[in-house]
Amino acid sequence: MNKLFKFDRAVNSLLYSLQKLGGMTDMHKLCKILYFADQRHLSEYGRSITGDTYIAMQYGPVPSCVDDILKALRGDSFFSSSNEIEPLRECMKFENRFIIRGLKDPDMDELSGSDVECLDYAIDLCKDKRFAELTELSHGLAWSNTQRDRAMSVKDILREAGDEEAYVEYIADSLKLQAAFL
Repeated sequence: MNKLFKFDRAVNSLLYSLQKLGGMTDMHKLCKILYFADQRHLSEYGRSITGDTYIAMQYGPVPSCVDDILKALRGDSFFSSSNEIEPLRECMKFENRFIIRGLKDPDMDELSGSDVECLDYAIDLCKDKRFAELTELSHGLAWSNTQRDRAMSVKDILREAGDEEAYVEYIADSLKLQAAFL
C-alpha cells in the first residue's frame, strides 16, 4: 500500500480534469494528465498532488492506486463490489471500457491553488493529443529507465523534469521520511 497516496485529492483531480475536458475523456489521457501534473508539482513544490506511485506500463506511466480505483469502478477488479467503491459511482462512470464521464463537480476544497495550477498545465499539455502522441510524450527518461510493470523512480521523474541532482536527492529523502512517519 502507498502510504503517501491521497485518495480524496486523486479523485478530485480526476473530476477536475474531466470537468475541464468537457465532462469525459479516456482513461489513458487521464493517467497522463495526472503524471505530468504530479511531476510538475513534485518538481516545483516538493510534493506530488496525488501521492501515487507511477508504474512504467507499455503505453507510459500509470498511477497505480488511481488505476486500481478506475478498474474497480469499471468492474474489472475484485474490489468492484466493495462498499468503498460505491460512493465513486456517484462521481464518475465508464461509458465504455475506456471512456470515463464525470457525474459531479470536483470538491475544490480538496485541491490547493498549486494543485490546480499544475493540473491546468497538464490538461493544456495533453488535451489535444491523441493516444500515440501521449504515449510518446510520456516515454521520457523516467519511463525509459524503468523495467515494464515496475514502479518508476521519483528521482528519475524529477530528473526528467530537469531538476538538479541535489534537489532530486533532497525530495527523494523527504518523501522517504514522510512515508516512515505515516
